[in-house]
Amino acid sequence: MAKSSATKDAQALFHSLRSAYAATPTNLKIIDLYVVFAISTALIQVVYMALVGSFPFNSFLSGVLSCIGTAVLAVCLRIQVNKENKEFKDLPPERAFADFVLCNLVLHLVIMNFLG
Repeated sequence: MAKSSATKDAQALFHSLRSAYAATPTNLKIIDLYVVFAISTALIQVVYMALVGSFPFNSFLSGVLSCIGTAVLAVCLRIQVNKENKEFKDLPPERAFADFVLCNLVLHLVIMNFLG
């Protein structure tokens, strides 16, 4: 009896999440897809390191930190571009994207410097 109740609750939760996400604007869905891509790339690098080894450890750290940093910056971009967020209502989307590009440039310059 408890299993069927938990299953119904889980199905109701997934249904409500799916219907809420269907109302999300396309530009936010694209940013979400980019975040998923960056995180999955970091996970692939970690699995590769676990299977093959991490001889140039600086390279492994640089790759993973690049993916995670890019994902964090993309989440910040998503927060700033979201129209429902009242904190950034006066910030134009072009400015938010320019901040994202500039921060990515600084992040990757630091990562290139870390490589040696």
